[in-house]
Amino acid sequence: MFFALSKILDLLLSPLTWALVLGVLAVAWRRRTLGKRRLLARKRAFAIAAVAVLWLFSIEPTADFLWGGLEADAKNTMDPRATYDAVVLLGGVVEERAVDEYGQPAFNDNSERLTQVFELLKAGRARYVILSGASAPGIRPEAGEPAVERAALVRWGIEPERILVEDRSRNTRENAVYTAEIARARGLGKLLVVTSAFHMTRATGCFAKVGLAADFYPVDYRGTAHTWHPMSFAPRAKSLDTSVGALRERSGRVIYRLRGYSE
Repeated sequence: MFFALSKILDLLLSPLTWALVLGVLAVAWRRRTLGKRRLLARKRAFAIAAVAVLWLFSIEPTADFLWGGLEADAKNTMDPRATYDAVVLLGGVVEERAVDEYGQPAFNDNSERLTQVFELLKAGRARYVILSGASAPGIRPEAGEPAVERAALVRWGIEPERILVEDRSRNTRENAVYTAEIARARGLGKLLVVTSAFHMTRATGCFAKVGLAADFYPVDYRGTAHTWHPMSFAPRAKSLDTSVGALRERSGRVIYRLRGYSE
């Protein structure tokens, strides 16, 4: 139920959804109690609001502000002198449907999570890796995220016996719950969790909530200090996507706290 509700909230908290609703109201609004002039004014207001929402969340300053705040919260607690029992890779780096359709590895913007874990393993900073994340429904097992990540690490030279797979978790809370089960069953005491900087605050809260002591290594930083110029205020699809992603993560943090999933 929670998984389905989270997807519905993703839709409802999107500026694109807001703009579409306002656009529909601008076209379809009918009120018999309003005079023609007031009705036209109301429609015009809805149309202006739809354009304003799209523009506001599609410009670089807004996207930079929303995303930068997420990454500013990320804390790096990795011990530079430690050898960890296991490094935990949180899922979300594989384009599973592309792999399923074309039969080739395909990674998304979060792929630095995987490459940084490989570097840690290669340097001997961890004995094992726990790949945490389930495959999407309808995906062949060999095209699912755990299988693709495991195959990549083996191809790059990591010994298969060092790779542990947790393939049940569908969200960050379940990442923590099922990773804790593996760690306790195998006696893995010193853990390092690796995920994108924007996602680190929620991950930290979830692992703390299940009582699993771990260090955290945020990677995949994307926010940078921009010198804005007139074209920075031109709407761009990339900036809208960044804004939507930032709002989704912020809403996720709030929902996880309300549900008691995160400290």
